[in-house]
Amino acid sequence: MKIAALTSIAAAAVAASLPLAAHHSFSAEFDASKEIKATGAVTKLDWQNPHGWIHLTVTEICERTATPRGPDAARAPDAVEQEWACRAPGSNEQEADWAFELGSPNGLMRQGWTRNSLKQGDVVTVLGSRARDGSTNSNARSVTTADGKRLFAGSSQNAAP
Repeated sequence: MKIAALTSIAAAAVAASLPLAAHHSFSAEFDASKEIKATGAVTKLDWQNPHGWIHLTVTEICERTATPRGPDAARAPDAVEQEWACRAPGSNEQEADWAFELGSPNGLMRQGWTRNSLKQGDVVTVLGSRARDGSTNSNARSVTTADGKRLFAGSSQNAAP
């Protein structure tokens, strides 16, 4: 009886710690100074905790260095917003497959999202920040649909869309 109780307690402790281990701060994984704008077709919308994800087959990738915001803006009063540098993804098939982190499903629902907000094949433009590791993962700030509807992505970045 005692072994079963201890096993249950140990299993509950491990299960409770998993979501915490998977969570991260924005700046640990993403670089707010490396903005990205990607247009492509939705291949999948993952509606899961702690973050939702949009997966795209990208047809155009635009990047730029962001203008300093917040406390850094005072240090760079002459900063000029950079132009977007756009390109098609490379010939490597993996370069066209991108994933964009969203907020939690609960946070997205409070922003007006549903599981059906995006469907496979929908063409969208995602504005966000590149991953620090240079991968094809990014953090989304906003998603604009083909009909012009703009959805806030519930980003953990401390910036307005």
